[in-house]
Amino acid sequence: MDRRDFLRAAGPAAVAGLAGCLGGGSADTDYDVGMSAKAYRPVRIAVEPGTTVRWLNTSKQGHSVTAYEDEIPDEADYFASGGFDTEQAARDNWGGSSGGTMFEGDDFTHTFEEVGEYPYFCIPHERAGMVGTVVVTENPETATSGE
Repeated sequence: MDRRDFLRAAGPAAVAGLAGCLGGGSADTDYDVGMSAKAYRPVRIAVEPGTTVRWLNTSKQGHSVTAYEDEIPDEADYFASGGFDTEQAARDNWGGSSGGTMFEGDDFTHTFEEVGEYPYFCIPHERAGMVGTVVVTENPETATSGE
């Protein structure tokens, strides 16, 4: 059973607790990670290889999804809202032109193929602690996915 199908079948409590749909009033509930003023919700999500994760900016703040390039698995594809190939390019473009900015209601998706942990952050709110992690594992039910 697909993870999203499971969440739909499991009921509203499971959807709110596991799917990260704790947003700032957006009617769109088909996403995995939402964004509050200075946090991702949930902070940690576990998925199987080949899963596409969807982030949705559910707040009025501008955000980014930017992988910590040196901390993702070596064989993994880099990811950042705005489509940048490196962490430095994402940082440089944010400061110069707000490239990669996700405004309220904007989304970003990335498909995770390699097993491992993928820490990421929001460029403008990194110092405030807006960080998250996608854990890619063969058995996501046993991985912790706390808030």
